[in-house]
Amino acid sequence: MIRLATIADLDRVDALAVRVIEHMATANIPQWTLAYPRKQHYQNDVRNKALFVYEQNNRIVGAFTILPEQDPPYETIDGWLTNHGESLVIHRAIVDPNRERSGVASTLMNHAFALARQGGFKSIKIDTHHDNYKMRNFLRKHGFRHIGYLAVIDREAYERLLED
Repeated sequence: MIRLATIADLDRVDALAVRVIEHMATANIPQWTLAYPRKQHYQNDVRNKALFVYEQNNRIVGAFTILPEQDPPYETIDGWLTNHGESLVIHRAIVDPNRERSGVASTLMNHAFALARQGGFKSIKIDTHHDNYKMRNFLRKHGFRHIGYLAVIDREAYERLLED
């Protein structure tokens, strides 16, 4: 079940984030460190009613934050498929490393698409580290288009238009 996270979920989300960060390090993906993303970042997301968790058998197996576009780095490149403000942006997406390739990430992404459609948004945007080959492949598989390089945050930008 995917639901809005609560303050009571934060310790479990933080523990999952640590497992993901450590797993990424073993795969030579330098996207995150043990300083980010952590509990304090997700706490702000809970306050903003933007953090969603995917729970199976009382275990959080994935989570993501989704917010209306308000990211200054996104204004530094051209080529977006939609105008600024017409998109939701996914941040801090994590999936239990033991659940990779089990459909958890796809289920979370489909939920994000549904939230965007319900909100009348035209697209979903996301960014990831160039070396995060797993996420880049996942995004291509789910119809995202590579838009360009966000030099100010050293990330690759992607966008997917939503069908009606």
